[in-house]
Amino acid sequence: MAAKAKARTLIVRLISTAQTGFFYSTQRLRQGARLSAVKYDPLVKRRVLFVESKKTKKG
Repeated sequence: MAAKAKARTLIVRLISTAQTGFFYSTQRLRQGARLSAVKYDPLVKRRVLFVESKKTKKG
């Protein structure tokens, strides 16, 4: 039986560097570089840097 193919995309979390716990979920290519983006954080009411971490599945 053949092995299951890996998906071309990953689901990742972009976590706020303002340490509010706010995050965005998005997709990126598996071979691409790690994502970072300046996006709006409603808890501090301003745009801040968001950096990537892998999305974890809950048990």
